[in-house]
Amino acid sequence: MRHANASIFDSVGKPRGNRRLALAGGTLILGAMMASGTAQAQSVAGPVPQPADGSLTMHGITLYGIVDIGLQYETNGVPFSDYFPAGSADIVQKNSNQSQFGATPSNLSQSRVGLQGIEPLAPDVGDWYGIFKVETYFNPQSGDISDALKSLALNNGRVAANQTTNLDSSIAGQMFEQSLVGLSSKTYGSVTFGRQNTLLADAIAKYDPQGASQAFSLIGLSGTTAGGGDTQDRRLDNSLKYVHTINGVHIGAEYKFNGASGEANTAYELNLGGELAGLSVDAYFVKVRDAVAASALSAAQVAELPGLGLSPSNSLAATISDNTAFSIQGLYNFGVTKVYAGYEHILYSNPEQGLPVGFDDIGGYKLAVVNNAAFPNNKILQVYWTGVKYGMTPKLDLTAGFYGYSQNSYAAGKEAGCSSAATSGACSGREVAVSFSLDYRFTKRFDVYAGFMYTGVYGGLANGYAFSTTDVDPTVGFRFRF
Repeated sequence: MRHANASIFDSVGKPRGNRRLALAGGTLILGAMMASGTAQAQSVAGPVPQPADGSLTMHGITLYGIVDIGLQYETNGVPFSDYFPAGSADIVQKNSNQSQFGATPSNLSQSRVGLQGIEPLAPDVGDWYGIFKVETYFNPQSGDISDALKSLALNNGRVAANQTTNLDSSIAGQMFEQSLVGLSSKTYGSVTFGRQNTLLADAIAKYDPQGASQAFSLIGLSGTTAGGGDTQDRRLDNSLKYVHTINGVHIGAEYKFNGASGEANTAYELNLGGELAGLSVDAYFVKVRDAVAASALSAAQVAELPGLGLSPSNSLAATISDNTAFSIQGLYNFGVTKVYAGYEHILYSNPEQGLPVGFDDIGGYKLAVVNNAAFPNNKILQVYWTGVKYGMTPKLDLTAGFYGYSQNSYAAGKEAGCSSAATSGACSGREVAVSFSLDYRFTKRFDVYAGFMYTGVYGGLANGYAFSTTDVDPTVGFRFRF
Protein backbone atom coordinates (compact mmCIF):
# COMPACT_ATOMS: atom_id res chain seq x y z
CA MET A 1 0.00 0.00 0.00
CA ARG A 2 1.34 3.46 -0.94
CA HIS A 3 0.22 4.20 1.87
CA ALA A 4 5.23 20.72 12.44
CA ASN A 5 7.73 22.46 12.39
CA ALA A 6 8.73 22.06 16.01
CA SER A 7 11.78 20.28 17.28
CA ILE A 8 11.38 17.24 19.53
CA PHE A 9 10.97 19.74 22.37
CA ASP A 10 8.16 22.26 22.84
CA SER A 11 10.74 24.71 24.14
CA VAL A 12 14.38 24.50 25.01
CA GLY A 13 14.78 22.80 28.34
CA LYS A 14 11.32 21.17 28.34
CA PRO A 15 11.11 17.69 26.83
CA ARG A 16 7.94 16.87 24.99
CA GLY A 17 6.03 14.85 26.66
CA ASN A 18 14.52 -11.45 15.00
CA ARG A 19 11.28 -9.09 16.33
CA ARG A 20 11.10 -10.77 19.76
CA LEU A 21 14.87 -10.35 19.98
CA ALA A 22 14.48 -6.68 19.09
CA LEU A 23 11.92 -6.23 21.85
CA ALA A 24 14.19 -7.91 24.37
CA GLY A 25 17.11 -5.76 23.27
CA GLY A 26 15.07 -2.57 23.54
CA THR A 27 13.89 -3.54 27.01
CA LEU A 28 17.43 -4.20 28.19
CA ILE A 29 18.66 -0.87 26.87
CA LEU A 30 15.78 1.05 28.46
CA GLY A 31 16.30 -0.80 31.74
CA ALA A 32 20.03 -0.15 31.76
CA MET A 33 19.52 3.56 31.17
CA MET A 34 16.95 3.80 33.94
CA ALA A 35 19.19 1.82 36.30
CA SER A 36 22.03 4.20 35.54
CA GLY A 37 19.80 7.16 36.43
CA THR A 38 18.81 5.52 39.72
CA ALA A 39 22.44 4.89 40.70
CA GLN A 40 23.28 8.52 40.11
CA ALA A 41 20.28 9.65 42.14
CA GLN A 42 21.46 7.63 45.13
CA SER A 43 24.76 9.54 45.15
CA VAL A 44 22.95 12.85 45.62
CA ALA A 45 22.32 14.10 49.15
CA GLY A 46 18.56 14.27 49.71
CA PRO A 47 15.70 13.51 47.34
CA VAL A 48 15.90 14.51 43.66
CA PRO A 49 13.22 17.13 42.87
CA GLN A 50 10.62 15.90 40.37
CA PRO A 51 8.91 18.04 37.70
CA ALA A 52 5.58 19.52 38.80
CA ASP A 53 3.67 17.45 36.23
CA GLY A 54 5.06 14.18 37.59
CA SER A 55 6.78 13.22 34.33
CA LEU A 56 9.37 10.45 34.54
CA THR A 57 12.44 12.68 34.26
CA MET A 58 15.78 12.15 35.97
CA HIS A 59 19.00 14.05 35.23
CA GLY A 60 17.47 15.41 32.01
CA ILE A 61 16.43 11.95 30.74
CA THR A 62 12.69 11.35 30.34
CA LEU A 63 10.98 7.98 29.98
CA TYR A 64 7.68 8.33 28.09
CA GLY A 65 5.21 6.21 26.23
CA ILE A 66 1.71 5.49 24.94
CA VAL A 67 -0.38 2.33 25.23
CA ASP A 68 -3.45 2.45 22.97
CA ILE A 69 -5.77 -0.50 22.38
CA GLY A 70 -9.43 -0.96 21.50
CA LEU A 71 -12.11 -3.06 19.87
CA GLN A 72 -13.02 -2.66 16.21
CA TYR A 73 -15.65 -3.97 13.82
CA GLU A 74 -14.83 -3.83 10.10
CA THR A 75 -17.69 -4.26 7.65
CA ASN A 76 -15.24 -5.46 5.01
CA GLY A 77 -11.79 -6.64 6.02
CA VAL A 78 -9.55 -9.64 6.65
CA PRO A 79 -8.27 -11.21 9.89
CA PHE A 80 -6.26 -8.74 11.96
CA SER A 81 -2.47 -8.84 12.11
CA ASP A 82 -0.27 -9.23 15.20
CA TYR A 83 2.42 -7.14 13.48
CA PHE A 84 0.90 -4.42 11.28
CA PRO A 85 0.98 -1.22 13.41
CA ALA A 86 -2.78 -0.66 13.19
CA GLY A 87 -3.71 -4.33 13.46
CA SER A 88 -6.49 -3.98 10.91
CA ALA A 89 -6.47 -2.31 7.49
CA ASP A 90 -9.02 0.33 8.69
CA ILE A 91 -9.70 1.28 5.05
CA VAL A 92 -11.00 -0.89 2.21
CA GLN A 93 -8.34 -3.03 0.48
CA LYS A 94 -8.23 -5.42 -2.46
CA ASN A 95 -8.45 -8.41 -0.09
CA SER A 96 -11.36 -6.99 2.02
CA ASN A 97 -13.80 -9.88 1.81
CA GLN A 98 -15.77 -10.24 5.05
CA SER A 99 -16.67 -8.55 8.32
CA GLN A 100 -14.16 -8.72 11.19
CA PHE A 101 -14.29 -7.99 14.92
CA GLY A 102 -11.48 -7.98 17.44
CA ALA A 103 -8.83 -6.08 19.37
CA THR A 104 -6.83 -3.48 17.43
CA PRO A 105 -3.78 -1.53 18.61
CA SER A 106 -2.81 2.11 18.23
CA ASN A 107 -6.16 3.37 16.95
CA LEU A 108 -5.78 6.97 18.14
CA SER A 109 -1.99 7.08 18.69
CA GLN A 110 0.88 4.74 17.87
CA SER A 111 1.75 2.68 20.96
CA ARG A 112 5.38 3.31 21.86
CA VAL A 113 7.97 3.57 24.60
CA GLY A 114 10.90 5.92 24.42
CA LEU A 115 13.63 7.92 26.06
CA GLN A 116 14.54 11.49 25.30
CA GLY A 117 17.09 13.73 26.90
CA ILE A 118 18.33 17.29 27.05
CA GLU A 119 21.64 18.50 28.46
CA PRO A 120 22.63 22.18 28.73
CA LEU A 121 26.06 22.91 27.28
CA ALA A 122 28.63 25.30 28.77
CA PRO A 123 27.30 28.83 29.33
CA ASP A 124 29.98 30.30 27.09
CA VAL A 125 28.41 28.67 24.00
CA GLY A 126 25.02 30.35 24.47
CA ASP A 127 21.62 28.68 24.88
CA TRP A 128 22.66 25.38 23.26
CA TYR A 129 21.52 22.00 24.49
CA GLY A 130 22.52 18.49 23.51
CA ILE A 131 19.44 16.35 22.76
CA PHE A 132 18.59 12.76 21.86
CA LYS A 133 15.54 10.59 21.33
CA VAL A 134 14.93 6.85 20.85
CA GLU A 135 11.50 5.23 20.38
CA THR A 136 10.29 1.65 20.05
CA TYR A 137 6.87 0.96 18.51
CA PHE A 138 4.85 -2.07 19.61
CA ASN A 139 1.44 -3.74 19.28
CA PRO A 140 -0.12 -4.07 22.76
CA GLN A 141 -2.72 -6.68 21.72
CA SER A 142 0.05 -9.15 20.80
CA GLY A 143 3.10 -7.84 22.64
CA ASP A 144 5.07 -7.85 19.38
CA ILE A 145 7.27 -5.13 17.94
CA SER A 146 5.29 -3.36 15.20
CA ASP A 147 6.42 -4.68 11.82
CA ALA A 148 4.36 -3.93 8.73
CA LEU A 149 6.82 -5.65 6.38
CA LYS A 150 6.50 -8.86 8.38
CA SER A 151 2.73 -8.63 7.83
CA LEU A 152 3.51 -8.61 4.09
CA ALA A 153 6.00 -11.50 4.22
CA LEU A 154 3.57 -13.67 6.21
CA ASN A 155 1.16 -13.39 3.28
CA ASN A 156 3.64 -14.36 0.57
CA GLY A 157 2.07 -16.87 -1.81
CA ARG A 158 -1.47 -16.50 -0.48
CA VAL A 159 -4.43 -15.62 -2.68
CA ALA A 160 -6.41 -12.55 -1.62
CA ALA A 161 -9.27 -14.57 -0.14
CA ASN A 162 -6.90 -16.29 2.32
CA GLN A 163 -4.81 -13.30 3.38
CA THR A 164 -4.58 -11.55 6.73
CA THR A 165 -4.05 -7.80 7.09
CA ASN A 166 -0.85 -6.83 5.29
CA LEU A 167 0.22 -3.32 4.30
CA ASP A 168 3.47 -1.46 3.73
CA SER A 169 4.82 1.10 6.23
CA SER A 170 8.01 2.75 7.48
CA ILE A 171 7.58 0.66 10.66
CA ALA A 172 9.44 -2.56 9.91
CA GLY A 173 10.42 -4.12 13.22
CA GLN A 174 13.32 -1.80 13.93
CA MET A 175 14.53 -1.90 17.54
CA PHE A 176 14.15 1.90 17.50
CA GLU A 177 11.70 3.38 15.03
CA GLN A 178 13.23 6.78 15.76
CA SER A 179 16.81 7.22 16.97
CA LEU A 180 18.36 10.66 16.74
CA VAL A 181 20.85 12.95 18.44
CA GLY A 182 21.68 16.61 17.94
CA LEU A 183 21.77 20.17 19.18
CA SER A 184 18.94 22.54 20.05
CA SER A 185 18.84 26.28 20.65
CA LYS A 186 15.89 28.56 21.24
CA THR A 187 17.79 31.23 19.31
CA TYR A 188 19.13 29.20 16.38
CA GLY A 189 16.84 26.17 16.10
CA SER A 190 17.47 22.42 16.28
CA VAL A 191 19.61 20.13 14.15
CA THR A 192 19.34 16.35 14.54
CA PHE A 193 20.85 13.33 12.80
CA GLY A 194 19.71 9.70 12.63
CA ARG A 195 16.46 7.91 11.79
CA GLN A 196 13.63 10.38 12.27
CA ASN A 197 10.26 11.64 11.10
CA THR A 198 10.18 13.70 7.93
CA LEU A 199 9.04 17.31 7.97
CA LEU A 200 5.89 16.15 6.17
CA ALA A 201 5.17 13.53 8.85
CA ASP A 202 5.44 16.23 11.52
CA ALA A 203 3.06 18.35 9.46
CA ILE A 204 0.42 15.63 9.14
CA ALA A 205 0.46 15.17 12.93
CA LYS A 206 -0.19 18.92 13.29
CA TYR A 207 -2.58 19.66 10.41
CA ASP A 208 -4.69 16.49 10.21
CA PRO A 209 -7.92 17.11 12.18
CA GLN A 210 -7.76 13.52 13.47
CA GLY A 211 -4.10 13.94 14.52
CA ALA A 212 -2.81 11.21 12.14
CA SER A 213 -5.01 8.62 13.87
CA GLN A 214 -4.80 5.22 12.19
CA ALA A 215 -8.44 4.28 12.83
CA PHE A 216 -10.02 7.62 11.91
CA SER A 217 -7.76 9.26 9.29
CA LEU A 218 -6.98 8.19 5.73
CA ILE A 219 -3.70 10.16 5.77
CA GLY A 220 -2.87 8.85 9.24
CA LEU A 221 -3.35 5.17 8.38
CA SER A 222 -1.84 5.50 4.91
CA GLY A 223 1.65 7.02 4.90
CA THR A 224 1.37 8.10 1.26
CA THR A 225 0.92 11.74 2.18
CA ALA A 226 3.43 11.91 5.05
CA GLY A 227 6.00 10.06 2.91
CA GLY A 228 5.72 12.35 -0.10
CA GLY A 229 4.37 9.49 -2.22
CA ASP A 230 5.33 6.25 -0.45
CA THR A 231 4.78 5.24 3.15
CA GLN A 232 8.31 3.88 3.72
CA ASP A 233 9.57 7.48 3.44
CA ARG A 234 7.44 8.71 6.35
CA ARG A 235 10.64 8.30 8.40
CA LEU A 236 14.12 8.43 6.92
CA ASP A 237 17.32 6.61 7.85
CA ASN A 238 20.62 8.53 7.74
CA SER A 239 18.85 11.89 7.69
CA LEU A 240 19.96 15.35 8.81
CA LYS A 241 17.12 17.63 9.89
CA TYR A 242 16.96 21.32 10.81
CA VAL A 243 13.89 23.15 12.17
CA HIS A 244 13.42 26.62 13.64
CA THR A 245 10.67 29.08 14.48
CA ILE A 246 11.64 32.75 14.67
CA ASN A 247 9.19 35.64 15.08
CA GLY A 248 6.34 33.38 14.03
CA VAL A 249 8.10 32.13 10.88
CA HIS A 250 8.72 28.36 10.43
CA ILE A 251 11.69 27.09 8.45
CA GLY A 252 12.90 23.53 8.00
CA ALA A 253 15.10 21.31 5.87
CA GLU A 254 15.86 17.59 5.88
CA TYR A 255 18.29 15.54 3.78
CA LYS A 256 18.70 11.76 3.56
CA PHE A 257 22.19 10.60 2.67
CA ASN A 258 22.50 7.72 0.22
CA GLY A 259 23.40 4.32 1.64
CA ALA A 260 23.72 0.71 0.53
CA SER A 261 20.38 -0.24 2.08
CA GLY A 262 17.22 1.19 3.60
CA GLU A 263 14.24 2.98 2.17
CA ALA A 264 14.86 5.06 -0.95
CA ASN A 265 18.06 6.61 -2.27
CA THR A 266 18.71 10.28 -1.53
CA ALA A 267 15.79 12.45 -0.42
CA TYR A 268 15.27 16.01 0.72
CA GLU A 269 12.46 18.15 2.11
CA LEU A 270 12.04 21.90 2.54
CA ASN A 271 9.53 23.83 4.66
CA LEU A 272 8.47 27.45 4.97
CA GLY A 273 5.48 28.70 6.96
CA GLY A 274 4.28 30.92 9.72
CA GLU A 275 1.73 31.90 12.33
CA LEU A 276 -0.46 34.97 12.72
CA ALA A 277 -3.08 35.26 15.46
CA GLY A 278 -4.98 31.94 15.33
CA LEU A 279 -3.75 31.02 11.84
CA SER A 280 -0.88 28.60 11.12
CA VAL A 281 0.12 27.71 7.54
CA ASP A 282 3.06 25.70 6.15
CA ALA A 283 4.27 24.81 2.66
CA TYR A 284 6.52 21.83 1.82
CA PHE A 285 8.58 20.59 -1.12
CA VAL A 286 9.78 16.95 -1.26
CA LYS A 287 12.02 14.98 -3.62
CA VAL A 288 12.64 11.24 -3.12
CA ARG A 289 14.75 9.07 -5.44
CA ASP A 290 14.19 5.31 -5.70
CA ALA A 291 11.20 5.30 -3.34
CA VAL A 292 10.01 1.80 -2.40
CA ALA A 293 6.39 0.58 -2.33
CA ALA A 294 6.51 -3.00 -1.02
CA SER A 295 3.90 -5.76 -1.29
CA ALA A 296 3.54 -9.50 -0.67
CA LEU A 297 4.73 -11.99 -3.30
CA SER A 298 2.36 -14.04 -5.43
CA ALA A 299 2.56 -17.85 -5.40
CA ALA A 300 4.40 -17.79 -8.74
CA GLN A 301 6.94 -15.29 -7.40
CA VAL A 302 7.51 -17.38 -4.27
CA ALA A 303 8.29 -20.36 -6.50
CA GLU A 304 11.15 -18.38 -8.08
CA LEU A 305 12.86 -17.56 -4.77
CA PRO A 306 15.10 -20.67 -4.49
CA GLY A 307 16.73 -19.76 -7.80
CA LEU A 308 17.53 -16.33 -6.41
CA GLY A 309 18.89 -17.73 -3.14
CA LEU A 310 16.19 -15.90 -1.17
CA SER A 311 13.72 -16.97 1.50
CA PRO A 312 9.95 -16.28 1.55
CA SER A 313 10.22 -15.31 5.23
CA ASN A 314 11.90 -11.99 4.45
CA SER A 315 11.39 -11.42 0.71
CA LEU A 316 8.97 -8.95 -0.87
CA ALA A 317 7.93 -7.43 -4.17
CA ALA A 318 8.34 -3.69 -4.77
CA THR A 319 7.50 -0.89 -7.17
CA ILE A 320 10.25 1.74 -7.44
CA SER A 321 9.72 5.40 -8.37
CA ASP A 322 11.18 8.88 -8.20
CA ASN A 323 8.67 11.07 -6.36
CA THR A 324 8.22 14.85 -6.32
CA ALA A 325 5.65 16.44 -4.03
CA PHE A 326 4.53 19.83 -2.80
CA SER A 327 1.99 20.50 -0.08
CA ILE A 328 0.27 23.36 1.70
CA GLN A 329 -1.43 22.77 5.04
CA GLY A 330 -3.03 24.98 7.66
CA LEU A 331 -5.33 25.42 10.62
CA TYR A 332 -7.20 28.23 12.33
CA ASN A 333 -7.71 28.15 16.07
CA PHE A 334 -10.95 29.86 17.13
CA GLY A 335 -10.51 28.75 20.74
CA VAL A 336 -12.85 25.85 21.46
CA THR A 337 -12.98 25.10 17.72
CA LYS A 338 -10.13 24.39 15.30
CA VAL A 339 -10.56 24.17 11.53
CA TYR A 340 -8.02 22.22 9.41
CA ALA A 341 -7.28 21.90 5.70
CA GLY A 342 -4.52 20.54 3.49
CA TYR A 343 -3.52 19.72 -0.08
CA GLU A 344 -0.66 17.68 -1.54
CA HIS A 345 0.36 17.11 -5.17
CA ILE A 346 2.52 14.02 -5.76
CA LEU A 347 4.20 13.11 -9.06
CA TYR A 348 5.51 9.56 -9.60
CA SER A 349 7.92 8.77 -12.43
CA ASN A 350 10.08 5.80 -13.35
CA PRO A 351 13.36 6.01 -11.44
CA GLU A 352 16.43 7.40 -13.16
CA GLN A 353 18.57 4.77 -11.42
CA GLY A 354 16.28 2.09 -10.01
CA LEU A 355 16.98 -0.73 -7.54
CA PRO A 356 18.23 -4.28 -8.24
CA VAL A 357 16.70 -7.61 -7.25
CA GLY A 358 18.02 -8.56 -3.81
CA PHE A 359 18.15 -4.96 -2.58
CA ASP A 360 18.12 -4.69 1.25
CA ASP A 361 15.00 -2.79 2.27
CA ILE A 362 14.27 -1.45 5.78
CA GLY A 363 14.00 -3.96 8.63
CA GLY A 364 16.34 -6.44 6.91
CA TYR A 365 13.83 -7.43 4.21
CA LYS A 366 14.91 -8.31 0.65
CA LEU A 367 13.31 -7.07 -2.55
CA ALA A 368 12.96 -10.27 -4.58
CA VAL A 369 10.80 -8.82 -7.35
CA VAL A 370 11.46 -5.23 -8.44
CA ASN A 371 9.46 -3.14 -10.92
CA ASN A 372 11.45 -0.12 -12.14
CA ALA A 373 9.07 0.60 -15.04
CA ALA A 374 5.60 0.91 -13.50
CA PHE A 375 4.87 4.39 -14.87
CA PRO A 376 4.71 4.61 -18.68
CA ASN A 377 3.44 8.14 -18.06
CA ASN A 378 3.86 10.20 -14.92
CA LYS A 379 1.32 9.36 -12.27
CA ILE A 380 -0.17 12.31 -10.38
CA LEU A 381 -1.92 11.77 -7.08
CA GLN A 382 -3.70 14.70 -5.46
CA VAL A 383 -4.50 14.45 -1.75
CA TYR A 384 -6.89 16.83 -0.01
CA TRP A 385 -8.50 17.02 3.40
CA THR A 386 -10.43 19.24 5.76
CA GLY A 387 -12.01 18.90 9.17
CA VAL A 388 -12.97 20.45 12.47
CA LYS A 389 -12.22 19.70 16.12
CA TYR A 390 -14.76 21.05 18.63
CA GLY A 391 -14.18 21.12 22.38
CA MET A 392 -17.66 20.19 23.58
CA THR A 393 -16.42 20.41 27.20
CA PRO A 394 -12.93 20.91 28.68
CA LYS A 395 -12.58 17.10 28.69
CA LEU A 396 -14.53 16.04 25.58
CA ASP A 397 -13.54 16.66 21.93
CA LEU A 398 -15.63 15.93 18.85
CA THR A 399 -13.67 15.67 15.59
CA ALA A 400 -14.89 15.27 12.02
CA GLY A 401 -12.69 14.81 8.96
CA PHE A 402 -13.02 14.46 5.20
CA TYR A 403 -10.17 13.03 3.07
CA GLY A 404 -9.72 12.32 -0.61
CA TYR A 405 -7.32 10.95 -3.22
CA SER A 406 -7.62 11.81 -6.92
CA GLN A 407 -5.45 9.94 -9.45
CA ASN A 408 -4.91 10.82 -13.11
CA SER A 409 -4.86 8.24 -15.90
CA TYR A 410 -1.21 7.35 -16.50
CA ALA A 411 -1.87 4.31 -18.68
CA ALA A 412 -0.35 4.09 -22.16
CA GLY A 413 -1.43 2.67 -25.53
CA LYS A 414 -5.04 1.69 -26.01
CA GLU A 415 -5.73 2.23 -22.31
CA ALA A 416 -4.56 5.86 -22.34
CA GLY A 417 -7.09 8.18 -20.72
CA CYS A 418 -9.06 5.30 -19.17
CA SER A 419 -11.23 5.70 -16.07
CA SER A 420 -12.73 2.24 -15.57
CA ALA A 421 -11.95 0.04 -12.58
CA ALA A 422 -12.23 -3.00 -14.84
CA THR A 423 -9.51 -1.76 -17.22
CA SER A 424 -6.40 -0.99 -15.18
CA GLY A 425 -5.04 0.34 -11.91
CA ALA A 426 -3.42 3.05 -14.05
CA CYS A 427 -6.82 4.51 -14.94
CA SER A 428 -8.03 7.70 -13.30
CA GLY A 429 -9.86 7.18 -10.01
CA ARG A 430 -10.73 8.42 -6.54
CA GLU A 431 -10.75 7.36 -2.91
CA VAL A 432 -12.78 9.17 -0.26
CA ALA A 433 -12.97 8.87 3.51
CA VAL A 434 -15.26 10.44 6.11
CA SER A 435 -14.66 10.07 9.84
CA PHE A 436 -16.04 11.11 13.23
CA SER A 437 -14.50 10.56 16.65
CA LEU A 438 -15.14 11.42 20.31
CA ASP A 439 -12.30 11.57 22.83
CA TYR A 440 -12.99 11.91 26.56
CA ARG A 441 -10.09 12.61 28.91
CA PHE A 442 -10.70 11.23 32.39
CA THR A 443 -7.30 12.56 33.44
CA LYS A 444 -4.26 14.11 31.78
CA ARG A 445 -2.89 10.64 31.06
CA PHE A 446 -5.96 8.41 30.54
CA ASP A 447 -8.70 8.84 27.95
CA VAL A 448 -11.35 6.82 26.12
CA TYR A 449 -12.42 7.25 22.52
CA ALA A 450 -15.02 6.09 20.01
CA GLY A 451 -15.58 6.76 16.35
CA PHE A 452 -15.66 5.40 12.82
CA MET A 453 -14.24 5.96 9.34
CA TYR A 454 -15.95 5.23 6.02
CA THR A 455 -13.81 4.66 2.93
CA GLY A 456 -14.73 4.01 -0.71
CA VAL A 457 -12.74 3.59 -3.92
CA TYR A 458 -13.81 4.42 -7.48
CA GLY A 459 -12.42 4.13 -11.03
CA GLY A 460 -8.79 3.06 -11.40
CA LEU A 461 -8.23 3.10 -7.66
CA ALA A 462 -10.87 0.34 -7.40
CA ASN A 463 -9.06 -1.94 -9.87
CA GLY A 464 -8.60 -5.43 -8.41
CA TYR A 465 -11.13 -4.92 -5.61
CA ALA A 466 -13.00 -8.16 -6.27
CA PHE A 467 -14.89 -8.37 -2.96
CA SER A 468 -15.90 -4.87 -1.87
CA THR A 469 -15.16 -1.23 -2.65
CA THR A 470 -16.27 0.22 0.70
CA ASP A 471 -15.50 -0.29 4.39
CA VAL A 472 -16.62 1.15 7.74
CA ASP A 473 -14.60 0.60 10.93
CA PRO A 474 -16.51 1.49 14.16
CA THR A 475 -13.90 1.55 16.94
CA VAL A 476 -13.81 2.13 20.71
CA GLY A 477 -10.74 2.08 22.92
CA PHE A 478 -8.54 3.28 25.76
CA ARG A 479 -5.29 5.20 25.73
CA PHE A 480 -2.75 5.71 28.53
CA ARG A 481 0.06 8.23 28.07
CA PHE A 482 3.04 8.71 30.37
